[in-house]
Amino acid sequence: MKGYVENIEEATVANEDFRRVLYTGKNLQLVLMTLKPGEEIGEEVHEDIDQFFRVEEGRGIIYIDGAASLIEDDYAAIVPAGARHNVVNTGDGPLKLYTLYGPPEHKHGTVHRDKEQAERDHENDHFDGRTSE
Repeated sequence: MKGYVENIEEATVANEDFRRVLYTGKNLQLVLMTLKPGEEIGEEVHEDIDQFFRVEEGRGIIYIDGAASLIEDDYAAIVPAGARHNVVNTGDGPLKLYTLYGPPEHKHGTVHRDKEQAERDHENDHFDGRTSE
């Protein structure tokens, strides 16, 4: 089968990794993320990538170009290309979310068990054109 079909809420809530790329298409990428209490993605800007976030469990704050918005279960946010952004877990438990990048940001199959691994691999995990299919 081409494409990706799964119960995304179950997959997101079950994920324990900081970052796990599930599907990479030519123009879109699906990634699961789990942030520990107090952890953040880290402020970043994707000059040519739009990004969608959906929270399935937990609570936090998303910053988009300096504006802070509270996020929790069932919240979504869109970060347009060129916007400085960050997501911070402000809750007592994990913040579990998924994100869509358009176009893809990471190499297909990327798994970062924790933020430290993601930071170490940052230069080597940029999308290389390889897709899921």
